Amino acid sequence: MSYKTVVLDIRDGVATLTLNRPDVLNAINPELIADVRLAVQSAQDDKSVRVLVITGAGRGFCSGADLTARSVDDGENLTSGERTYRGMDTGFNPMVREIYECRVPVVTAVNGVAAGGGMGIALLGDIVIAAKSAKFIQVFTPNLGLIPDMGCTWHLQRLVGRARAMGLAMLGTPVLAEEAERMGLIWKSVDDELLGEEVDNIVEKLRNGPTVAYHEVRKAFAHAEHASFAEQLDYERDMQKHRADSADFAEGVLAFMEKRKPVFQGK
Repeated sequence: MSYKTVVLDIRDGVATLTLNRPDVLNAINPELIADVRLAVQSAQDDKSVRVLVITGAGRGFCSGADLTARSVDDGENLTSGERTYRGMDTGFNPMVREIYECRVPVVTAVNGVAAGGGMGIALLGDIVIAAKSAKFIQVFTPNLGLIPDMGCTWHLQRLVGRARAMGLAMLGTPVLAEEAERMGLIWKSVDDELLGEEVDNIVEKLRNGPTVAYHEVRKAFAHAEHASFAEQLDYERDMQKHRADSADFAEGVLAFMEKRKPVFQGK
C-alpha cells in the first residue's frame, strides 16, 4: 500500500510509522489522518508485528493541526466550530483512538518539536522517548483560544498532576525533553544522536516480550483511573485468571524453572 504523507516500514516484527510532511513539521491534515489510520490498521492486521513505533521525518515530530488545511464542506455552509467538530468526530478522534487501542505496544520516538495535537500523538505512546533537542508545547489555549484536545486533557493531569497540567495548558510554556523526563511526562530523554539506538533497544525488549500482556497492562492502568482500590483489586484478580491460563505465562514459569530467558509468543 502506498501513502502520501506517511512511511510505513514493517520488518522483523516491528512496524515503524513515520509522519512524512517534513516541510511543515509533519502538521496534521486530512490526508495525514487518513494515511495514519490506514497504516495503523495495516500494522494491526499483520500478525508478525509485535511493536509499533511512531516518529517524524525531518527536524520535527509533529507541529499539530495544519491550520492552512480546510476540510471539505460538501456544499454545506458550516461555521468554523462546525467544521472543527466534524473534523474531530470523523478524523482526529478516530485516529487517536485507533493508536491508543493498538493491539501491540506503541513507542513514540519524539525527534523534534511536538506541539498541540503533535504532543497528543506523542503521549499516545506506551513508552515515550525523546531526543534532548525535542520540546513539548501546549499551544491550544494561549495561541488559539481552544482547549487541549487529541487526548491531552486526559493524559496531562494523569502524567504530571493538575497543577502542572494547568500551567502547561494555560501558559503554553515549552518543555524540553530533559524536563519532560523529570516531571514524568515521558519515559526518557537521550542525546539526539542516540535516539535511534535507544529506540532499537526498547523495541528489542518489547518485540521479544509477552505482547498481549502489554496490551492488558495499558487497559489495567486505564481502568484504575476510575476504579476504587477494592474494584481495582477485583480487576487484577479477574485479569490474572485470564493471563495465568495463557501460553506466555506457562512459558514464563517454565523458563524460570529452567533458569533461562523466556521465549514469548504473544499468546
